[in-house]
Amino acid sequence: MAIRILLADDHPLTRSGIAEFVRREPNFELIAEAEDGVEAWNLIKSLRPDVVLLDIRMPEMNGVEVAQKVKAEGLNTAIIMLTSYDAQQYVIASLRAGARGFVLKTVSPKELTTAITTVAKGCLYLDPEVASVMGMDDFSPEPLSTREREVLLLAAQGLSSKEVARRLFISERTVQTHLASIYDKLGSRNKTEALLLALKYGVVTLEELLEDD
Repeated sequence: MAIRILLADDHPLTRSGIAEFVRREPNFELIAEAEDGVEAWNLIKSLRPDVVLLDIRMPEMNGVEVAQKVKAEGLNTAIIMLTSYDAQQYVIASLRAGARGFVLKTVSPKELTTAITTVAKGCLYLDPEVASVMGMDDFSPEPLSTREREVLLLAAQGLSSKEVARRLFISERTVQTHLASIYDKLGSRNKTEALLLALKYGVVTLEELLEDD
């Protein structure tokens, strides 16, 4: 049975190019297209696609907000975030919103096919360019302390160091010290790389990352 796909992107040329690719694939069925987030959400509710290729930045309602609604409604639809923005913070925002895939618009047709089939099976897919920060296969990180894991997971929610400090009843400077230790142990340069590497090495689980506050 073909994978039923909905495509949502506000750029007509991008949308038409991706749509043409999907139509050519024998195992895919393009059931609808949307040009803004509200239209995408309405189509998702009515058509219940297997997979949604969802642009992160769209008018009316952005992709993260649409994904949050899909998650809140408990719909059995896999979301792939599609974006030209390679800023890594979008990865965590997308995952927390319930997305199961994240690809850049520079993705090759073969990789997009893999992404769609992977999330349709219920698995997680990250664009190779994003996942490249997780490629240190010969590296074995030092375990994080309980407090460091707490700081990392709160940071994944988008909380600032000040907000993390308030939540954990510690000083902002202590939070910064914990973050520096986390980066050093995982060999990362920022919060998002730390989270991706922590996921790779099993320091934190995807379920923990996606837990509601």
